[in-house]
Formats: sequence, structure tokens, C-alpha cells
Amino acid sequence: MVAGVPVADAPYALVLVHGRGGSGEGMLPIARAAKATEAALVAPVAVGNSWYPHRFLDPREDNEPWLSSALASIASAVDQLRAAGMPSERIVLVGFSQGACLLLEYATTAAAASVRFGGVAALAGGLIGDPLVARHDHGSLKGTPVLLACGDADGHIPEAIVRSSARILSTLGAAVDLRIYPGVGHDIVADEVKALREMLHTLRGPLAASHLPP
Repeated sequence: MVAGVPVADAPYALVLVHGRGGSGEGMLPIARAAKATEAALVAPVAVGNSWYPHRFLDPREDNEPWLSSALASIASAVDQLRAAGMPSERIVLVGFSQGACLLLEYATTAAAASVRFGGVAALAGGLIGDPLVARHDHGSLKGTPVLLACGDADGHIPEAIVRSSARILSTLGAAVDLRIYPGVGHDIVADEVKALREMLHTLRGPLAASHLPP
């Protein structure tokens, strides 16, 4: 689904990725809470409201072909914005839960092409795949700001996976802001929304103004 300001009139854009059982529409309150009032919004929707059937820590092949299809959906949303004139540096990827896992995985594939995004906000998520299997990520995210936030009482997303994901993304050249919240479960807290709002604020400067039509 598409919402917010038309791309031609927007200084930046958000790709909002919902979690298992969620919806594109259900991600819009996060954008509103982050004061993204001038943003173009694109919210891909998974078939059956789930991007892939099994746990994100299961072997990747167990989640195929759904995982590859889901990653293609995120790529399509980004390409849609680029085709409309929005540069990658002004696109922020925002996801919750399964959506956060998916967009982090997408970011590692984008790194292979040395892409810098306006930001990545992964709320309660981590990189996908069996943590005992070595990854072979390469490339650079060229300083992309990445917010990795999760509660240490999250029953779905282990803290250790969030921390290892932060290390991998740092290795790929991301500027990682890792936030672990004591006693918080599988939820979004006010500090995460504030951090996202601050991330978006950096896209409202002179460069943002120069993107607007005369």
C-alpha cells in the first residue's frame, strides 16, 4: 500500500514492513508517532500476512521460496521509490518483528552493491538464518544509520541474535545504534519511536529542502 505525501513532493520516504499477522496499514501508526508527516510511505503486504512460514532462526532453506519472494517485495518497494526520483539516501526502512528481520536481511544484500540508505530501523528483529551457519556477507552500507532495538525479555527475538546482528552490520559499514531494553518483551517502546524520529530529523535539513520542487 502507498500512503503519505506523493513521492515528488516528499523530502524522504519510508518503507514500512509489518510483522507476522500484521498489515501494511498497521505500520502507519509508527510513522505517525515518529512525526513522518512529510514522508512518502510504502508498506508492502505479505500474502496471508506472513512473509515466511517458520522461525527466523530456522535454516534459510526451510523458509524458501517464501523468503526470497519476501526479499523481492522489499526490493520492489525500494525500486518503486527510486524510479519515482527518491534516492536511496532518502529512503528509510522500518520494520517490526518478522518485518524487522526481513529488512535487515535485505540491507545485507543491498550492501553487496554498496548502497547507503537514509536509515534502517529494526524494531524487535535480527538477521535471518541458523546462527550456527557461517554467513558470507560482503560489501558496504556506507555509513547507513541502523537502529537495532529489542527487549531483553522478548520471547521471539533472542538478545544474543540482536547483538550478533549489530556486529555483522557494523562490519558492513553501518553506523549501528544498538538498544536493549531491560524487562521489555516483544513490543515497541517510546524510546524506539524517539530514536526513529531523530533519525528522520536528519533528513529534514538543506538536502531535504533541495529535493522539493521549486
